[in-house]
Amino acid sequence: MSISLDIARDNRNAAPVMAAPAAPARPSLIGLGRDGLAAALSEIGVPERQRRMRCAQLWNWLYRAGATGFDGMSDIGKSLRAELAARFDIARPELVTEQVSLDGTRKWLLRFASREGSGPVEVETVYIPEHDRGTLCVSSQVGCTLNCRFCHTGTQKLVRNLTAGEIVAQILVARDRLGEWPGASRPTDAPLPDAERAITNVVLMGMGEPLYNFDNVKAAMLIASDGEGLSLSKRRITLSTAGVVPMIPRAGAEIGVMLAISLHAVRDDLRNELVPLNRKYPLDELLEACRNYPGLSNARRITFEYVMLDGVNDSLADAKELVRLLRGIPAKINLIPFNPWPGSPYDCSDWDTIERFAEVVNRAGYASPVRTPRGRDIMAACGQLKSESERVPARQRRAATEAVR
Repeated sequence: MSISLDIARDNRNAAPVMAAPAAPARPSLIGLGRDGLAAALSEIGVPERQRRMRCAQLWNWLYRAGATGFDGMSDIGKSLRAELAARFDIARPELVTEQVSLDGTRKWLLRFASREGSGPVEVETVYIPEHDRGTLCVSSQVGCTLNCRFCHTGTQKLVRNLTAGEIVAQILVARDRLGEWPGASRPTDAPLPDAERAITNVVLMGMGEPLYNFDNVKAAMLIASDGEGLSLSKRRITLSTAGVVPMIPRAGAEIGVMLAISLHAVRDDLRNELVPLNRKYPLDELLEACRNYPGLSNARRITFEYVMLDGVNDSLADAKELVRLLRGIPAKINLIPFNPWPGSPYDCSDWDTIERFAEVVNRAGYASPVRTPRGRDIMAACGQLKSESERVPARQRRAATEAVR
């Protein structure tokens, strides 16, 4: 039995209601790079000669100390703190629910405030502890456009992209809840890794396609990997894509994190069904982009994710073709037992079939761990994430805006 903490309640079955737009919220400093912080300081009249120092102070408080308000920023003068608090925000998103699985997996439902005429939106973020690591799975969009047949998120229409600040905020909330800031206490209600840090890895494998929100994902991951801030190694950040081929070289060159490909089929006809994006960027184009991924080496292998679907893509012939397709690409192959969700059209391959498939891949010299399903009892496993946010039609947003003019 999982533990579920309802932080706030709302009517999940109600149709979305478009409220009149509220007064504009204070802009958040979370998600701004150093140039953005300098510009914010300039807005409130901080002299240019002080901005570099003030930027460093803010950066330290936001990303090393985990500050949630300006009052405690003791090395910044009271008058400047007051001006910052009057003009900007660094608050966390609303934590709606927190669920803890029997296996220690945690799932947080986060609600972000209204933005650009749209109402509040919700996303799910998942933390998976293991004995030697803790992996945080973050979302990059609310909903998704890809409609992958095996993925629960794909049944939720795209609402909007998350901002860089909203992506970074997921990491900050996780660090809050796991007691990872200096001087904080770690929770005792579930296991944590036997490591100095609770969060050792970040994977962009939550809701959405990261490469369809490239600029915000890039800005967020550069903050996450900054050595003077959250300080996650780029080799411990993995971006998973269904195969947005034109953006793959940019991801390697401009973000420089590890790459994962949501593959799931070895023939175009089947992948067209499972991952409809394949109709636009077929397998040969996708694999060519992988071969040319900047920084690719045996030390920086690409992970190919392959969900095991009973009688669909799990034959020995599929395993042999997978090995043939990936020949020459430094790779690891993650075999993922399908995680069911209400109304899903597939079943998971049986364990004997998965083991035989893995044996073919292993004999070819590829590491092919079978990903142990985690968090199934709280719908936190791979492919199970979904929030209740829905896109409000543009005409409805315009009508609400006009009603208050």
